[in-house]
Amino acid sequence: MSPLRTRPALVALGVTALLTTSVAVPQTAAAGRSSTALTWYDATAETIATAGVSTQVTNSRTWAISWLAAARAARSVPAGVEHGPYQEAALAAAVHRALVTLAPSRTEQLDATYKEALDAIPDSPAEERGVAEGERQADLVLTSREGDGLDPASVNAPYPVRPAAPGVWQPTPPAYAPAAQYGNRLAKPFALATQSQFRLGPPPALGSARYAADLAEVRAYGAVDSTARIAHQTETATFWLGSSLTLYTEPLRVALSRTDQGIAGQARLVALFHVALVDTQIATSDSKYAHERWRPVTAIRTGSIDPDPDWTPLHGTPAHPDYPSGHNTYSGAAETVLSALVGPRTAPFDLTSPTAPGVTRTYTTWKKLSDENVDARVFSGIHTRSADEAGIRLGKTVARYVLRNAGRLLASR
Repeated sequence: MSPLRTRPALVALGVTALLTTSVAVPQTAAAGRSSTALTWYDATAETIATAGVSTQVTNSRTWAISWLAAARAARSVPAGVEHGPYQEAALAAAVHRALVTLAPSRTEQLDATYKEALDAIPDSPAEERGVAEGERQADLVLTSREGDGLDPASVNAPYPVRPAAPGVWQPTPPAYAPAAQYGNRLAKPFALATQSQFRLGPPPALGSARYAADLAEVRAYGAVDSTARIAHQTETATFWLGSSLTLYTEPLRVALSRTDQGIAGQARLVALFHVALVDTQIATSDSKYAHERWRPVTAIRTGSIDPDPDWTPLHGTPAHPDYPSGHNTYSGAAETVLSALVGPRTAPFDLTSPTAPGVTRTYTTWKKLSDENVDARVFSGIHTRSADEAGIRLGKTVARYVLRNAGRLLASR
């Protein structure tokens, strides 16, 4: 059956059901199940890797749109229709339609994957109806997200930097680049009622003991020439230096391959993960630019606590405020969704990092990834521990809200 020819065009799921019906299973148990979800997961990851843009949240949006459409399409099977072929066709059609729309340069490769997927499904009314529903849901989600402010130009909307003052964010050395991601806080969330719905309270006051301890820790452990930081801590900083979206692609794939929830459950996992992460990134920028807390390098070089104008962090400081840490909001949200939908523990899995070639780390809990992210940003010299811990809290809060509203998000339109 050609995937290119034209085809004709629920009960809310509460968070209790989400938490009680999802279990982790050994990886070997997943081997005999349909590979449809994994095929399209890999196709989405490859599309982002080859045709993605420079703004992480825009790439997260592509994941969220594609898989939210798939989850809606696969969730409810019409009476009298065979479940398996319908859901496989629905997932394939939804993700394919969304990806070719959002990344048209990948159309040839995605069309080939789509043809293989449909050729593997016996021709039947179930397949036809699944394709039609998948395409319909993709079109609906795409339409609903038009003009949502998550395109690269909107994400990096100009930010008027306030005059230099104690605690106030300023562009950081060596590039002194303009502020990034300011526009996230103006974008349309998927689930949150407003961008500021979970805005954090202020960071520790400049004169507080916590602030002094935070700065002393970064000064000692985050300097490029630190004598306090040990080799393993340097490795941790380097391992978690890259894009959170890239670093969490494999852990989510591991969870996807091990969840025993069928195609609808697999689509739900990926959809809720990325919906939560888009909204978390919006909430992160809202808190960052509401508080405008300066970065450690600025505080250490120019602040009132024993300033050191030559202090340099291990890694370059990203061009946006310190509080909260975006790596850690991402990690907190990811941990929460994975723990809720596949369980907090899993069989051991290995993880590598593009910024730490030759290093492989092994994990059995999603929380361990969060713990390492908290330490990593301190050891890199680019965040205070208060900013990291606040990031974990914010990410968890947003993700829990998304899970509580899963029924509304996943309901077919």
